[in-house]
Amino acid sequence: MGKPTYILLVRHGESEGNCDKTVNAVVPNHKVALTPRGHQQAKEAGEVLRNFLLQPCFNSKCPNNNRNPRLVMFYTSPYVRARQTCQNIINQIKDVPEISYDINEEPRMREQDFGNFQSTPEGMEKIWTERAHYGHFFYRIPHGESAADVYDRVASFNETLFRQFQQEDFPNVLVLVTHGIWARVFLMKWFRWKYEEFEALRNIPHCQYLIMKRNVETHKFSLKTRLLTWDDLDDEEMEELIKKETVDEVRFNSKNKLENPDDLDVTYIIRAQRDAIRKARSKDHQIREAFNRAICTDHTTASPATPLIEVFESQGGLGVDNPNTLRILKQSCHEPLINGNNGQSLPQTGTDMSTLNHILYGKFDQTNQSTSNSELDLSCAANAATL
Repeated sequence: MGKPTYILLVRHGESEGNCDKTVNAVVPNHKVALTPRGHQQAKEAGEVLRNFLLQPCFNSKCPNNNRNPRLVMFYTSPYVRARQTCQNIINQIKDVPEISYDINEEPRMREQDFGNFQSTPEGMEKIWTERAHYGHFFYRIPHGESAADVYDRVASFNETLFRQFQQEDFPNVLVLVTHGIWARVFLMKWFRWKYEEFEALRNIPHCQYLIMKRNVETHKFSLKTRLLTWDDLDDEEMEELIKKETVDEVRFNSKNKLENPDDLDVTYIIRAQRDAIRKARSKDHQIREAFNRAICTDHTTASPATPLIEVFESQGGLGVDNPNTLRILKQSCHEPLINGNNGQSLPQTGTDMSTLNHILYGKFDQTNQSTSNSELDLSCAANAATL
């Protein structure tokens, strides 16, 4: 059997739709391209893959067969942003003599369907609010898909992979270039997670590899990359988590012997991507601080932002990938929020709906002299939440 030793999942780089949601109303989702920053992220991911494959542990032939240990099979979503990401990665390895690769395009790896051209900001806001209340996994986007529908596509794709794994010459490394929700659903299906576990996961940073490695004895795969969840971790705990993942992967037991020597190979990828983990945390902080400034600017009551943060925490945390972030930002500017924990009414910022829609969904014109500082802070928070 030619099972790969490694399965690497990677989300596409930053796209135009990640930076400006209004793009999805005029550009078909499959044609949304990478931003310059997204291209750079993909190139850096290619450099990480190249250096990973050039490690000395890849010098010997694969056990039980004669295949090249540096032979890579790429599967990519047909969406433009995924194709571009895949090509940028390949550009960094294609001139290395020791590395060989094949490319396959797979429609079943596409993004969750959101119903062709997306609706108005108000219409999409209603959909995201309904999904937050209904549940992310089972909620079906009107004229589109639910995550459960994506699960069915993943199951079909996995069957194809398992048939290909029967071939003795299947490549040693399998790279799946895809989308955030598809990658999480893939892991959910592979490792038989419950849907509650899926819903607890945060999205994956752009161009971060999720590493699956096969045990040479059991032939079962284990996930070597820790996925972030909405569990409440303070900054100190998160920093310790990052250190544990990026510095202490190679552990020693009580007899001062390597406890996990087989993971020396994947340690390089994890260390190389530690900055992506920190950047995701940094964006969360930007949203929180911008919102604090916005609330405190317009109101004189003591610490008015504190109960608002409690609302975020009760609905999954204030963060870049929490779908409630934009909804709560928007609602708090239009009407008082009731804190579900203590029933306290939260203050309004006094921003009218037309201005707020422009802040949340359009490119804010900072030359507008009538714009308050709090509105600019909300703009920063909303923009950070969409990255």
